[in-house]
Amino acid sequence: MSASIPKILAPRLLPLDLDHRLKLVREFIPGRIVFTTSFGIEDQFVTHSIFTQGLDIDVVTIDTGRLFPETYELWEETEARYARRIRAAYPQAKPLEELVEEQGVNGFYKSVEARKACCHVRKVEPLGRLLHGVSGWITGLRADQSTARADVPMIAFDANYRTIKINPVLDYSREAIVAATEEFSIPVNKLHAKGFLSIGCAPCTRAIEPGEDERAGRWWWEQDDKKECGLHVGEDGVLRRGPAPKEPEAFQ
Repeated sequence: MSASIPKILAPRLLPLDLDHRLKLVREFIPGRIVFTTSFGIEDQFVTHSIFTQGLDIDVVTIDTGRLFPETYELWEETEARYARRIRAAYPQAKPLEELVEEQGVNGFYKSVEARKACCHVRKVEPLGRLLHGVSGWITGLRADQSTARADVPMIAFDANYRTIKINPVLDYSREAIVAATEEFSIPVNKLHAKGFLSIGCAPCTRAIEPGEDERAGRWWWEQDDKKECGLHVGEDGVLRRGPAPKEPEAFQ
């Protein structure tokens, strides 16, 4: 049944707005559904929709231990605004201790392999625990965040985590999401106003320059234009894509 659900839901989701997409996903997919937030502006938009509609969808996050102070402030502000707790997964102590022992506290700067090893311990492994046994995984991926994400499907079966992955704001523009956060007074990270359009761990994120992709500030010392931490890629390191269906124009 899991493999057939994306084929059934995909054409039904495309014409809908975010609220109705999430409601349909919750109605159609049985079992536990989780939304993983990193408290970016699109994640805040999705969180607002889930909480204000009272949907039975768990909002969870990964605390890597290296987040910006502003991210922790927004986490607290969001819980206070919606009177809902956002559960977190953390890196396991022993693998983290071994990682720092091997590469140093900031060893991820030394090579792509070292950075990916850090991402695996701090993000990928905790994500696996968060997604264990879930029926649906909702993300805040958007097609216009980078060229690497342009062809990601709105809904597909994720073979890595054995769950249905839904990207309900995939075709939304950043401008549309910014407008929504302003209209509904949704709390957002203060760093966005300082040029940090995509925010991850503090040592690995910088503000972007005019004309750069939103994610250009992530792992800014690397030259690869398809940089990912590993949360949304397969075992071969490739970002999971699907066929390019004919879709309506992005929400503007």
